[in-house]
Amino acid sequence: MPLQKWNTALYLRLSREDGDNKESDSISNQRTLLEQYILDHPEFILIDTYVDDGYTGTNFDRPDFQRMITDINTGRLNCIIVKDLSRFGREHIMMGYYLEFVFPKLKVRYIAVNDNEDTERGLSDFVPFKNLINEFMAKDTS
Repeated sequence: MPLQKWNTALYLRLSREDGDNKESDSISNQRTLLEQYILDHPEFILIDTYVDDGYTGTNFDRPDFQRMITDINTGRLNCIIVKDLSRFGREHIMMGYYLEFVFPKLKVRYIAVNDNEDTERGLSDFVPFKNLINEFMAKDTS
């Protein structure tokens, strides 16, 4: 049986810019990690990389996030890979909305590499708790 291919987006986000670098070090590190993940898994075809550097995860009104959602809705993408759940967002209700309603309806696979979460095999029962903790962390540090 042939391996299913996934039209994949890498999504990178950081809420604060660091220094005078054109791209923050954290974004560069996320990019390196996710590009290596793609290289190690031949079922993923990298279609595009979406970067919201300097944008909070507490809302989803981010330029490249919105561009990625448009690409999902047009059928260009059917997989999103992020470093961890908090890079996708830090608002637990919207995280649940995307992970439990939007992505299953659109048949979009979601992978959070460092959290070892993958909708293809089912998200763990801890995801809602992790999302809530990520939201509290954002509120605590702001």
